Amino acid sequence: MGWAEKRTGIAVAIALFAALAAPEAYAANGAYAVDAADISEVGSCKVESWTSAATNTDFSAVANPSCVVNPFTPIELSLNTNRARSDGEWSTTLSPKAKTNFVPTGIGRWGFSAYAGGSFGAASGENLSAFAVIPATYRLSETMRINLNGGWLWDRTVDRHYLTYGIGFDWKFTDTLQWTIEAFGQAGASDTPSVVQPRFQTGVRYRPNEILSVDAIYGRNITGENANWITLGTTIRFPVPGGQPDHRRSGHL
Repeated sequence: MGWAEKRTGIAVAIALFAALAAPEAYAANGAYAVDAADISEVGSCKVESWTSAATNTDFSAVANPSCVVNPFTPIELSLNTNRARSDGEWSTTLSPKAKTNFVPTGIGRWGFSAYAGGSFGAASGENLSAFAVIPATYRLSETMRINLNGGWLWDRTVDRHYLTYGIGFDWKFTDTLQWTIEAFGQAGASDTPSVVQPRFQTGVRYRPNEILSVDAIYGRNITGENANWITLGTTIRFPVPGGQPDHRRSGHL
């Protein structure tokens, strides 16, 4: 990797920290909140899982299986199951989501996709939220990309609508290690100030082969509770038999 590419990565990281400091800049890519515009090959599946613990004793354990099908166009279908403790109260939520790509990503150009879904209480069946997001990805090189997300969230528990936003940067700096930094959040009215304050995560992904990857992430205010978080996550992929891994099909990380 040349100095010019390293310098680009450092410059983008500095810009992201600036965006966090000035609240103007949401999920997602495993435990990360800011999604990329890509989807996997039709017929492939994966299971993402992670656990997160906060300094205020909040806790979350998530399993998120997904598969890509092609009823009329490739669509990634997922079901996020979250067992969480917040302010001492336990809950389980189910969040189905559908995502499709309509402009492929590429080096030096923007790619776009869209996803939508909602969340439900597992015990009550109550519809807790609905959301829709447009992820955009700009690839700086085969090892670097910028992800932008913009969307809408309806929090039905308080009957309020929010604009959601996010900016993230991924850098695969070795054959097996990838660094991610992201700022994200939701804009609107809230009785709790931290709910509408910017949120932040940064972490490293270790991917020794095409099947498994492991994430270690530090986050701040990631659920709008004004606490620090540590997240450990894994992804297990089930590629199409005889198919090419995602990065070999596209030439990108």
